[in-house]
Amino acid sequence: MLDEVQRLPEIFAPLRGIIDQERRKGNRAGQFLFLGSASIDLLQQSSESLAGRIAYMELYPIDVTEYADNSLEKLNSLWVRGGFPESLLSASDQNSLNWRHDFIKTYLERDIPQLGPRIPAETLERFWTMLAHNQGSVLNASNFARNLDVSSMTVGRYLDLMTDLLLVRRLKPWTVNVGKRLVKSPKIYVRDSGITHALLNISDYNGLLGHPVVGGSWEGFVIENIMSVSPSRVQPYYYGTPGGAEIDLVLEFPGGAKWAIEIKRSSAPSVSKGFYSGCEDIKPDKRFVIYSGMESFPMGEGITAISLPNLMQELLKQ
Repeated sequence: MLDEVQRLPEIFAPLRGIIDQERRKGNRAGQFLFLGSASIDLLQQSSESLAGRIAYMELYPIDVTEYADNSLEKLNSLWVRGGFPESLLSASDQNSLNWRHDFIKTYLERDIPQLGPRIPAETLERFWTMLAHNQGSVLNASNFARNLDVSSMTVGRYLDLMTDLLLVRRLKPWTVNVGKRLVKSPKIYVRDSGITHALLNISDYNGLLGHPVVGGSWEGFVIENIMSVSPSRVQPYYYGTPGGAEIDLVLEFPGGAKWAIEIKRSSAPSVSKGFYSGCEDIKPDKRFVIYSGMESFPMGEGITAISLPNLMQELLKQ
């Protein structure tokens, strides 16, 4: 096993000969395990040197099924602190927040420069914080560009970097032709909820509930947990029209089956007209509303209110 392998990309070329030699002996898999931070350079180097000899697996942070199960208190703690073990398992909320602030500082000042891009840490931190403030919003690159005093093209370059480093999720719109005008810009999420809260200096559960980002934060947290257990090749989208039809998350399975998921931070969820309209447009096979409680119950018209842990268990059965 080799850890932090992105810091030594030249290692892949000589390993190719070793791997081929072992393959000729019948040892076709499982010879090496590489661990490391996401890196464009790493992926390019490994794909060029080890094409046909390497498989990639994204390792998600701790998720609800691993930590919270059916405990609402633990689920909320995971939401507030995020899925990095050192943050989640800290002795106090303040210790957890301090660890996340240190993570952000180290990533900006050491890790990203080591991966190649020469972008001032202060600029990237401002951009990252702006993304956190706009958690779950449709990307408006021109607004970001004005606030950062850069071009829209530069904003796109920053976003590409943060996405490639698995720090940000760019949720694509579902754009299959349904005979309507569709929203075609992606939604943007800082992927780890704890990092979102650290960027906004939210230290605990009560502080989060009183913050304007609470809805977007919950939505991003739910989406990341769902994707951590989704079968391979399941594609996530959102659906929206200028007329107000909207579905927070559309999961498209191999074979074409679709699930429509509305995400509500409420213990008594209701369904908006926009969700009904969106379902009429895309005709999903299943319809769910994920809410903050722990029970499941029917809401009529084929819609099931369901807890996040229960929805994740449904996905694990697929």
